Amino acid sequence: MTPVSDIGLIGLAVMGENLVLNMESKGFHVSVFNRTVAKVDKFIEGRGAGKNIYGAHSLEDFVASLKSPRKVFLMVKAGSAVDDFIDKLIPLLDEGDIIIDGGNTHFPDTTRRTAYVESKGLLYVGTGVSGGEEGALHGPSMMPGGSPAAWPYVKPIFQSICAKVADGTPCCDWVGEGGAGHFVKMVHNGIEYGDIQLICECYQIMKDILGMSNAEMHDVFAKWNKGDLDSYLIEITRDILDKKDEDGNYVLDYILDTAGQKGTGKWTAISALDAGVPLTLIGEAVFARCLSAQKDERVAASSILKGPAPVRFDGDREAFLEDLRNALFAAKVVSYAQGYTLMRAAAKEYGWNLNYGGIALMWRGGCIIRSVFLGKIKEAFDKNPEIANILLDPYFSEKLASAQDGWRRVLAAAITSGVPAPTLSSALEYYDGYRTSRLPANLLQAQRDYFGAHTYERTDRPRGEFFHTNWTGEGGDTVAGTYNA
Repeated sequence: MTPVSDIGLIGLAVMGENLVLNMESKGFHVSVFNRTVAKVDKFIEGRGAGKNIYGAHSLEDFVASLKSPRKVFLMVKAGSAVDDFIDKLIPLLDEGDIIIDGGNTHFPDTTRRTAYVESKGLLYVGTGVSGGEEGALHGPSMMPGGSPAAWPYVKPIFQSICAKVADGTPCCDWVGEGGAGHFVKMVHNGIEYGDIQLICECYQIMKDILGMSNAEMHDVFAKWNKGDLDSYLIEITRDILDKKDEDGNYVLDYILDTAGQKGTGKWTAISALDAGVPLTLIGEAVFARCLSAQKDERVAASSILKGPAPVRFDGDREAFLEDLRNALFAAKVVSYAQGYTLMRAAAKEYGWNLNYGGIALMWRGGCIIRSVFLGKIKEAFDKNPEIANILLDPYFSEKLASAQDGWRRVLAAAITSGVPAPTLSSALEYYDGYRTSRLPANLLQAQRDYFGAHTYERTDRPRGEFFHTNWTGEGGDTVAGTYNA
């Protein structure tokens, strides 16, 4: 057949369908294919009816319908399904054609696939796509990486369909080679885990310490969404607190308190451990979901393990809510700071030239963690592209300095009331640890040297010189062969 389509998409689940409709609405002719061919006909006859969309019944037909260089967008389940389609597509494609993976793929897989596809004379793009179903249809945030030579060919499509900030700048730009795009998307999802857990802790503090109703909490989140906490997740929390079912009951009150996860937060935490980056807040957010899943154990433990007796809050509620707002803002800043520190470590390890301010701009619209203060992160990197940690930027250091008294009061109230706040507290612990010039790791290193002859450095000698003490008089001079600071 005569090629008709600018791009083709495989995988007609909701995200895939919405991306197709988005691309078609921006003037692109799109071909579609699905492993279950009946879904192709259903889509073409339903949501895709009357549009510039071609429904293929075989991969051969699908590939033949694409203009050169062919661009094949995979929206299939991450894992083996991606590899299966790559192997089926390679014999059908020509040199310079492009395979795109838009799923939630673990970045090492994208690095591996990029090398493999390039070895076959083709190009590969692994792009993070954030924004959920609504974003896919109306404008997601996109984070592409892989084969740099592919970018000029996919750029017009990606930047047409993605979200735009107020001045029209697209929330999509080239991230870097190999798995860079999916790495940045992974960090985005890790920050999302942290943001969600922080908001949940604020909800529980309002509910259990302040005794607030859903309607009162709705009003608070509506107010917060008009200030420097203005963000998508605050906005939807406001709406969730107001939603009632057909019987007039709040839907939220009937949702079981066990959280699911798809693994991207866990990947972020594991990557941080591998890189030696203290990603404490996101780690706690992942563990909070794990603890929520132990519902039956928690219910049993609640009748055995004792905590503080409930105390009715009798202070200034508005002042406490302002403290809580400051605590949430400060902890969110720490979450982003940790995420950016991880990206900087990965860029150094993998040789990526990441544009950190540009990443903040990509996250300004379309994605789940979009928020007003991402603009301030971009400004921080515009002023100092080499800044080691965004906490050191004057705007953020001043904001955290003014927020910390309230932050500490909130956590004191949570601890004395027995209300868990793992991410709010871990964020403060990180802040206090990062601003402390001398930590007790000297004792830790002495202990390691005592039991394992791991050696230590001295404050009165140059860095890089290592020493061992024969602590017991029986250890001798033999020391361990490695030292990791």
